Amino acid sequence: MVVDVTLLVSFLLFSALLSAVPGPSIVLSTGRAVTTGRAPAMRIVLGNFLGGLVLVTCAVAGLGAVLAASATLFTVVKWLGACYLLLLGVRALLAARRSARPGPDGPSGTGARRTHPLREGLLVGVSNPKSLVTLAAVLPQFVDPALGSVQVQLAVIGLAGALTQLLIESIWVWAATGLRSWFQGRPRRLAALQAGGGLAMIGLAGRVALQRPAT
Repeated sequence: MVVDVTLLVSFLLFSALLSAVPGPSIVLSTGRAVTTGRAPAMRIVLGNFLGGLVLVTCAVAGLGAVLAASATLFTVVKWLGACYLLLLGVRALLAARRSARPGPDGPSGTGARRTHPLREGLLVGVSNPKSLVTLAAVLPQFVDPALGSVQVQLAVIGLAGALTQLLIESIWVWAATGLRSWFQGRPRRLAALQAGGGLAMIGLAGRVALQRPAT
């Protein structure tokens, strides 16, 4: 066996619990599922999955430990991520303002079509330094050195965790898409949803900005 099955299942349960709690990617993808449909939202989910693979690769390479040890590097990455989340939040608030207007600037003109969901998901996926530090700290706990290459085990377990996250976020999107008909043709409801998502993004940006390296 490349990895210990018991340890792998334990990590997948850990990943499932983390993914079930709405974070930046889920807030972004579910909001997009309601406003523009399932396809753009799934591109966000796919982008976040690719971002997760980037973080897993960095954690396996040891960058997480470097990030945790360097307060300056952690701060730079942290503020880049916080600024991007803030930008998404402000854009959502502006879209909510447009959605509340009747006519061509209303719900059909929210501007979502001008965005790049895959890129948004990718940037959200890699913009949280705490995720990288957490992966670097948590992944080794599920490795059995007696089974062989630690790096291979880290890569396999990290990939399995990313796939678990992909599955759970997809479920969130499918569930959110089911609510789309309730919002269609109701500008105030759509505007309220977009404003709520924007405020949530701004709040998440604040949370990221307040993060500290693990000690």
